Amino acid sequence: MSGFRNTLDQIRIVGRLVTKVFPEVDRELARWQAKVTGGAQEELARQAAASIRHKRFHAQGGSVFAITANGFRPELVKLIVALQTISDYLDNLCDRAGCQDRHAFRLLHEAIMCAVDPDRNVPDFYGLYPYHEDGGYLQDLVDECRRVLRTLPSYPLVRDEVISLAGLYSDLQVYKHSEPAARESLLAGWFAGQRERCPDLDWWEFGAASGSTLGVFALFAVATRPELEPAEVKALVGAYFPWVCGLHILLDYLIDQQEDCEGGDLNFLFYYPDLETCARRLRLFLAEGLRRTGGLRSPLFHQTVVKGLLALYLSDPKVECQRLGWVADRLLRDAGWDARVMHRMCRGLRSIGVI
Repeated sequence: MSGFRNTLDQIRIVGRLVTKVFPEVDRELARWQAKVTGGAQEELARQAAASIRHKRFHAQGGSVFAITANGFRPELVKLIVALQTISDYLDNLCDRAGCQDRHAFRLLHEAIMCAVDPDRNVPDFYGLYPYHEDGGYLQDLVDECRRVLRTLPSYPLVRDEVISLAGLYSDLQVYKHSEPAARESLLAGWFAGQRERCPDLDWWEFGAASGSTLGVFALFAVATRPELEPAEVKALVGAYFPWVCGLHILLDYLIDQQEDCEGGDLNFLFYYPDLETCARRLRLFLAEGLRRTGGLRSPLFHQTVVKGLLALYLSDPKVECQRLGWVADRLLRDAGWDARVMHRMCRGLRSIGVI
């Protein structure tokens, strides 16, 4: 009976996500979309608009953390959408605008660092980039993040961990978008300096975990609680990084293999010797993610996030197109029948264009 009740609670979480959070996300994205048109150089405006148009589901998924034990927190949607929009925009600038200068990328990603650290000095983010005028778009996004963070009662308690995760994210973006001949050695060398943090991972798995913003968003959510304790922060980070975050991005790479191969883009799954090994490692990330989130303060919510990742990515039509159904079946079987229920829900939501 408890398993059935848990599944009903998970369905309610998904229901609140669709009925309360998604409309708010759409309003926020529309607000930022409107700012793109004002005074920006054509290339920057084009990349900003494209990042919103094509990566909407990133903001939708991340905003699940606006559903807290106390209900729905609209200010977290504003914060999460703004930071995710920065992330997606910078990803486009590093990947789609013809620049491969990692020094320019490093300066651009100061926007991420400034967004999560309200006391950090703000540089000219475009100082080394070929395009410079965005009509204040990027600075406005940074300012929105800083404004909301100053209202979170326990942000001082999670701030160092957020900055650490944001720093790893920025490092990854800089190195993986560098010139193709150098990026693998840069990423491997970067991991060598971080190996003690995740000794059981390969460098590409560490890179994948670093590429997820979910750990940052989870810390934002707990920072809304004045009674937050340091031990809870430590446990939360240990669950999300590298396990939940790694699962997140490895699933993203799993469904993008064909298009990355065709486009010559870096895909970390290509470093596994075969798909069987990849599936085995995905199952490890899933198992560790479920085990560790099971020990958190709100285990049902966090395990819903983990299983929701499976449901979201494995319901994508690209899974069947690439004959990855057997990988999906193994992961969903490991996650439990409630994950299969959410998987069917996601397929239904895709069919009507909600996600």
